[in-house]
Amino acid sequence: MDIQLQQIITHAIGFLITLWILKKFAWGPLLAIMEERRNKIAGEFQKIEDDKAEVDKLAAEYEGLLKNIDNERRAKIVEAVGEGKKMAEEIKRAAHDDARKISEKAKADLVQDVAKAKVQLKEDMIALTMTATEKIIREKLDDAKHRELIGSFIDNVEKA
Repeated sequence: MDIQLQQIITHAIGFLITLWILKKFAWGPLLAIMEERRNKIAGEFQKIEDDKAEVDKLAAEYEGLLKNIDNERRAKIVEAVGEGKKMAEEIKRAAHDDARKISEKAKADLVQDVAKAKVQLKEDMIALTMTATEKIIREKLDDAKHRELIGSFIDNVEKA
């Protein structure tokens, strides 16, 4: 094999010129496109990480809000139960007061009615006694008539 120096130099110069042309017109734009693509992908990954951090932050914030809402709900339930118990006690106390007043009024009415009944009974007894006495005085009675008048008087008293 015969190696010719001129041919090797020509091939080397042609190779170097091809490399220079490729570098100037192909490698630069290709490397720029690849760098741009790499930066775009890195930016998208960064955006994804930022969005994930934002989502985690919002999730933690909402979790805190849910806990606060739960605590407020429990506090309101406890407050409502306390208010209900207080209202129940007030209603019970008012019912006891009303029952006591009704009972006292009924007792007073009963005492008054008994007093009226006693007065009425006394007046009726006086009237009956006077009527019986009047009849006895008007008639002269024998023993049978006397018994009959007393029996009718007792019957009238039992009817009244």
